[in-house]
Amino acid sequence: MNSLFPLNSGLSEMRVEQKPRFQKKYKKLHANQLPEINAAISAVISDPEIGEQKKGDLNWLRVYKFKMVGQLVLLGYQITENDGIVLTFIDFGAHENFYRDLKN
Repeated sequence: MNSLFPLNSGLSEMRVEQKPRFQKKYKKLHANQLPEINAAISAVISDPEIGEQKKGDLNWLRVYKFKMVGQLVLLGYQITENDGIVLTFIDFGAHENFYRDLKN
């Protein structure tokens, strides 16, 4: 897990990481998709509580919904508190099979 964006949060020390699944998909994005996902990532970094907290099996997950090239995209991430706050981007994609794939 590598840091995707540097973070200078005035609230507290926060580290931003990404899972390999997220990295792989991010690298495959086209140039016209990057500004929209980067804006969504920045929104989550500036306010980690912006995403909807899931329930049940996925209660550890938060999901932020945004539009990328006119299509609804879900951005899944997790907030943990180990020696400061750790914001980990897990995955992103269309709603179809998004939650099912995260359970595996």
